[in-house]
Amino acid sequence: MGVTKAALIAVGTVGGLGAVLAYQPPHQTSSFGAGGFKGSGGVAKTTPAATDTPAATPTETVAATPTPTTEKTTPAAKATTPAPKKTTPAAKATTPAPKATKAAPKPAPKKTKPAKAAAVNGTFAGAVSKTVYGPVQVQIKVVNNKIVDVSALQLPTAQPYDIQLNESSVPLLISQTLAAQSSDIQGVSGASYTSQGWYDSLVSALAKAGL
Repeated sequence: MGVTKAALIAVGTVGGLGAVLAYQPPHQTSSFGAGGFKGSGGVAKTTPAATDTPAATPTETVAATPTPTTEKTTPAAKATTPAPKKTTPAAKATTPAPKATKAAPKPAPKKTKPAKAAAVNGTFAGAVSKTVYGPVQVQIKVVNNKIVDVSALQLPTAQPYDIQLNESSVPLLISQTLAAQSSDIQGVSGASYTSQGWYDSLVSALAKAGL
């Protein structure tokens, strides 16, 4: 505001000075014509100069304070994404569980008694077993699948010692055979060859009897 007033005052001052400098006082003018001076008394009429109109006093104009215009900005509409619709899952098809059916109990298999083997009866001689000191052969007598008697058909007799050994070992071998009712015998110490020959021939005799 101070700057505007100073500018207006300066403009008014300059205008006043210009008006003063433009003022001219009236001159005595003579109108010469063909007949000399015109007018009475030879004095030329003077036309008064136009009165100077004083310059208008500049009025101080206050610039209007611009009213700030606030542009109303309409906020852009928010893009709203529609919420996804909740879909109710289809009801699961429930298949009823099959009822457990008790299987009918299987009848217990009937116990079948094995057929009784035919009773073995008879006398069966085993094969001859050859040893270093001579042949050994055993014979068994079976009654109703039971060994009731055992005898030696062949024994080593080449040396006197063999006869003496047979007299002490054979009774023991017979006793072991009747007690075992099989070929599971122990043999006799000191008569290993005769015991081995006895065992081999006894196995053969039992096989013939089917025992």
